[in-house]
Amino acid sequence: MELDFERCYRAVDSRDQRFDGWFYTGVTSTGIYCRPSCPAMTPKRQNVRFFPSAAAAQTAGLRACRRCRPDAAPGSPQWDVRADVVGRAMRLIADGVVDRDGIPGLAARLGYTERHLHRMLRAEMGAGPLALARAQRAQTARTLIETTGLGMAEVAFAAGFGSVRQFNDTVREVFGAAPSELRTARRRCPAPGGAGTITLRLAYRPPLHAEALLDFLALRALPGVEEVRDGTYRRGLRLPHGAGEAALAPAEGHVTATLRLTDMRDLAPAVARCRRLLDLDADPTAVDGTLATDPALAGVVAAEPGVRLPRSVDGFEMAVRAIVGQQVSVRSARTTLTRLLTHLRPPAPGPGPAGVDQEVSTAGERSREPKPLDQLAEGAGRAWLSGFPTAEEVLGVPDEVFGMPVGRRETIRGLARAVADGSLDLAPGGDREETVRRLLALPGIGPWTAGYVAMRALGDPDVLLPTDLAVRRGAAALGLPDAPTTLDPYADRWRPWRSYAVIRLWRAA
Repeated sequence: MELDFERCYRAVDSRDQRFDGWFYTGVTSTGIYCRPSCPAMTPKRQNVRFFPSAAAAQTAGLRACRRCRPDAAPGSPQWDVRADVVGRAMRLIADGVVDRDGIPGLAARLGYTERHLHRMLRAEMGAGPLALARAQRAQTARTLIETTGLGMAEVAFAAGFGSVRQFNDTVREVFGAAPSELRTARRRCPAPGGAGTITLRLAYRPPLHAEALLDFLALRALPGVEEVRDGTYRRGLRLPHGAGEAALAPAEGHVTATLRLTDMRDLAPAVARCRRLLDLDADPTAVDGTLATDPALAGVVAAEPGVRLPRSVDGFEMAVRAIVGQQVSVRSARTTLTRLLTHLRPPAPGPGPAGVDQEVSTAGERSREPKPLDQLAEGAGRAWLSGFPTAEEVLGVPDEVFGMPVGRRETIRGLARAVADGSLDLAPGGDREETVRRLLALPGIGPWTAGYVAMRALGDPDVLLPTDLAVRRGAAALGLPDAPTTLDPYADRWRPWRSYAVIRLWRAA
């Protein structure tokens, strides 16, 4: 990945926060790497190198700045929206695939050999998949060290390290301090929610129109799965190692995330899914700049800067929502889904012994790994919200429970079968074009449904839904062409951000 030195240096000299996460500044004279917005004195040109990722800077032997904490910067919007192999790989690494399945598992998900995948990531990111996953483990470990009372061995395995020695060496190398020093320096205050509860800040690039996000999610909230109350969005999560729950409250410069996890190994996937849900890695300046060039949208962009594209924590859930929402109002779709959930809602995690260790074998060593912390609901003092049902659970629903036309019911079952047998991948690292093609091959799924899934489940930033009734009403309200045959060609001027234009048209409607 080529980084223009002069442009990057100007961003560093002006401490421009918009470039945080786009690249990292390495200072060879101090051995430190920083965000572009680091408040420290601007380094001399001859002492500066620029890196496309934190992992690349760490591979070059640099440690993270303790002042600007570049390891906690927003993710790069480039990898968030790109549909190529590198973009897909970065999303899967963020979701913890390497920690769970190793490099062979990542390569298999992407359909490439390990060697070729390593070559592509090195060329674009300056580091291979193992180094990128290692950088993420280091950040997860730091979060656990500073925000929980877990012992260091528990932190090591919860963060994905194979041994305590590997954990200690990595933390010292990346942060220039021992794990115990990080905990002492932070003066940790226990989270109020009890054991297994972590509160952290999710950074974003301003501006963020929080009201638009919460309005969108509140209108579609499913009882028992999600809710919006007092400026906070809460929802249940299905995570690789167990259930979880997230409470997300937008604030100035960050979103406060309170996570309840039955297994601490799910911290990185939970954070990645929350960031994706709220579109926190977007570049609102680029999006709004393009949309504002259209006089019809310039007024709403100026009035509401930073409107994001609400995405999903579960691709299957979003696909079911899309099918249920075919040719019905949002309220009707919500009623139908609520009926389905009432039949399927899984039980919340029950009370049990927390913090009990079990022995596991990792990389040929006998190690100790924390078992799931099952007593979290008791510590939080209230019932958990549940994640959306799985494809296998939906396949077992009786006909009478669906409460919808036969064709639509069978479409949902066809979708569930395709997800359950692995022929359809709705994960964020899936191939967007291939996924849309396979969706369209399912009976009962047309361009609107496939486009909605691509936009919200796969995060495609450039989807237009010209036949959508609310899109057409919003277009008419703003004086735009509102017939599908005329709106479609008109919207070419909004590329590559047509999905964000759809959100604004929905708000205008």
